[in-house]
Amino acid sequence: MYTQAIDIPQNHPDSQGADATGRDLAFEAAIADDRKVEPQDWMPEGYRKTLVRQISQHAHSEVVGMLPEGNWVTRAPSLKRKAILLAKVQDEGGHGLYLYSAAETLGVSRAEMVDALHAGKAKYSSIFNYPTLTWADMGAIGWLVDGAAIMNQIPLCRCSYGPYARAMIRICKEESFHQRQGYDIMLSLARGTAAQKAMAQDAVNRWWWPVVMMFGPSDKDSVHSGQTMKWGIKRISNDDLRQKFIDATVPQADLLGLTIPDPDLRWNPERGHYDYGEIDWAEFWQVVNGDGPCNRERLDARVAAHDKGGWVREAATAHARKAAIRERRSAA
Repeated sequence: MYTQAIDIPQNHPDSQGADATGRDLAFEAAIADDRKVEPQDWMPEGYRKTLVRQISQHAHSEVVGMLPEGNWVTRAPSLKRKAILLAKVQDEGGHGLYLYSAAETLGVSRAEMVDALHAGKAKYSSIFNYPTLTWADMGAIGWLVDGAAIMNQIPLCRCSYGPYARAMIRICKEESFHQRQGYDIMLSLARGTAAQKAMAQDAVNRWWWPVVMMFGPSDKDSVHSGQTMKWGIKRISNDDLRQKFIDATVPQADLLGLTIPDPDLRWNPERGHYDYGEIDWAEFWQVVNGDGPCNRERLDARVAAHDKGGWVREAATAHARKAAIRERRSAA
């Protein structure tokens, strides 16, 4: 879910030098032929660094994304809902593991990536810096947040980097479950009492614009989109993905009987798409840059959990070391 960092300005060398080498040409030919780049293949440093930044940010987003929903596991309204939410949170942790593993194939260690997150040098999706105030937020996150994530992530199944593309295939299958469970929560609330429907509408009101921002800055302000699309990492631009999401989601809201909080939202028959209002980009950059409603809370919780789990990592490392010694002795 959640690859905004690919469009945020970063300092890294351009992958294309003035003189293209034979390796550059071979790489470009592979991209042009839509062949997958694998870890053992030569790749430009800019391509590698872009992938490390995007995949690690995606992994961080999956792990940090467990926090807003984990907050409601003990308060789910039924045992069924609790079991579903637990399964969803567990899935998100698994997605983070898939993605950290994919990033490690690019020569960066998991410890380096986690340290960068905890030091505030690496980012995660802005959407997880908003509070979950009611049970309806679990529905809004599943329906809207995960719906937007699927829209963004399905094209990543065709990413030019093989390990990332293959990880995304499994992740997208699980995200489709997440989106459906969120929609089911909203459907139950919207068809419930007046108070339940009002709670669902309140959640939509609070989450709609942050979700629309999830696709990243507008194409005119997206620094690296052109290059990443040329490399085949990204397949569809931010604004096109945003439009696809809005076009798909408005009819779903109509079916639920909920209102999208955008007075400028209307169908444009000439374009064949919905027109929508102006996004508050000042809010977007404020949250991305660390000053959202829950930025500090989320990062503090992540660091605390990592510190408390130190003994588990140490025990696992010691066990693996002993197992390796036993294996070497038995082979001798």
